[in-house]
Amino acid sequence: MKKEEQAACLHAPLFNGFALPELEQAFACLAPRRQRAEKGETLVRAGDPVPGIGVLLSGSARVFREDYAGNREIVAALMPGDLFAEVFVFARLDVMPVSVEASESCAVLWFDGGRIARPCERACQFHGRLLENALGILAQKNLMQNRKLEHLSKRTTREKLLSYLGEQAQLAGSGTFTIPFNRQQLADYLCVERSAMSAELSRLREEGILETHRSAFKLLGFDSGWME
Repeated sequence: MKKEEQAACLHAPLFNGFALPELEQAFACLAPRRQRAEKGETLVRAGDPVPGIGVLLSGSARVFREDYAGNREIVAALMPGDLFAEVFVFARLDVMPVSVEASESCAVLWFDGGRIARPCERACQFHGRLLENALGILAQKNLMQNRKLEHLSKRTTREKLLSYLGEQAQLAGSGTFTIPFNRQQLADYLCVERSAMSAELSRLREEGILETHRSAFKLLGFDSGWME
């Protein structure tokens, strides 16, 4: 295992609580497969066999689905340490219902889901902790999906934007923050038209509610009770 892989995995939620010797033991037992992709390349496509449980080592990626008309909805943005496809593994799906695309040059480790879920013949002690961590991640993602549904349940583009941006500010603990999306990706995530969203952002800026440049935002007055 390379040093950069060690550092990335030790900070990944899947390996929370692991010391380096345990991590090395886990790698020897689980034998992960490595994959690299450049910006815009697809790591796995909808309809492909589920390749296992992925851990993003470096770079960033996005999970998305497309309908028959080619309309894209971004399901999630992935950052280093993030787990993905685990839901489909534990649900025992045969094929991927979504695609995963590199947002920039990235590296991924693929783990056999069966080896994580079931103790091996050597009864390695780390399996219980690994499964506990995976279940914790699943619970967190369920909460994240519920929050996304809250954003999408808003009636107008303005309400969806303020709901999402307010949440991001709360997560950052500051009115100044950066989101993991460009304008088109944000529109896809919120399921709104980009032109309508851009117009609404301009109005919010003119009204003194926010400032924005590319993926950076500042909610004016957030620290003094903007969300109240």
